[in-house]
Amino acid sequence: MATFHNIRVKDIYKETKDCSVITFDVPQELHQEFQFRQGQHLTLRKMIGGEDVRRTYSLCSNPSENEWKVAVKQIFEGKFSTFVNHELKAGDELEVMAPSGEFGVACDPSTPKNYIAFAAGSGITPVLSMIKAHLSQEPESTFKLFYLNRNSKSIIFKEEIEQLKNKYFDRFHIFYFLTKEKRDIEFLNGRFDKQKMDVLTKTFIDIQDTAHCFICGPEDMIFLIRDELQNAGLDKNKIHYELFVTGLTEADKERAQKAMESRVQGTEVTIIDGGKEFHFVMSDEYDNLLDGALAAGADLPFACKGGVCSTCKCEIKDGTVAMKVNYALDEKEVAQNLILSCQAVPTSDKIVLDFDV
Repeated sequence: MATFHNIRVKDIYKETKDCSVITFDVPQELHQEFQFRQGQHLTLRKMIGGEDVRRTYSLCSNPSENEWKVAVKQIFEGKFSTFVNHELKAGDELEVMAPSGEFGVACDPSTPKNYIAFAAGSGITPVLSMIKAHLSQEPESTFKLFYLNRNSKSIIFKEEIEQLKNKYFDRFHIFYFLTKEKRDIEFLNGRFDKQKMDVLTKTFIDIQDTAHCFICGPEDMIFLIRDELQNAGLDKNKIHYELFVTGLTEADKERAQKAMESRVQGTEVTIIDGGKEFHFVMSDEYDNLLDGALAAGADLPFACKGGVCSTCKCEIKDGTVAMKVNYALDEKEVAQNLILSCQAVPTSDKIVLDFDV
């Protein structure tokens, strides 16, 4: 069941002109439920103009400090981000779901590790949480961050990053890349490309000594960096990413079309959630199981509805589906029969989905 809690906004401030940072006042009785690992996110909910609007935002705070903080960047015509950046104030309440998400790896104080990370814009939020956690909990580990922004004024958490650099001056190194402002060093101008990655992997990154790499940003940037790191010899299992989808690729469109072509009408669906069963028949009006279930009255967890956040993840116990797109589940999860219900088109007469995963 999608359990939201009314949480008071403890503080909200402008980090940049188009990005607000919210700190939530999570009550003591919810601290255990709201414990999180670096890289996880919160799902926020607000009725805006009569519409149930939900969005996921990565936590940017250190899990060990009992602080729940997210950054919300203004998106053009974004309903939730506009509300946060122009209306939300300290003392207000938002509906918040307990932290979730699989981005990142666990801290291990017993073994020194060398981490690298690539982030673009607001993609810094989960990465910042990782930097804080690994450097504070692993006293001999190192972190290198390659951070892309438009200009120096748009760098989210620049002051906090600089403070971390001063605190961990021998273990944390930051490299800023700008696209709309000239740096004195030409190499630091412009987006990541194959040439930059070639220089980085030969000069700044010790591939053989890299324990894990984290990437957060637009999909084209992520896939370029992922491929170049693998070409340089970094094991694909050491590369972890969370992306922002800026639009469907041609391959995505083709896959979605094939999924729709295999769709079965009138599927009988059983939902298992919170140990209880909910039954309904898919209406022709909806092409994915999540929307069909919500329209039938089910109360299920969801947020982005774009196949990115994995909030609507569930296990298919019986029947078959075809996912239109999948940006959130890895090969191992798919092999375990996990699906994104917001992207799952029914392809069998009967389906059983278990959300208690």
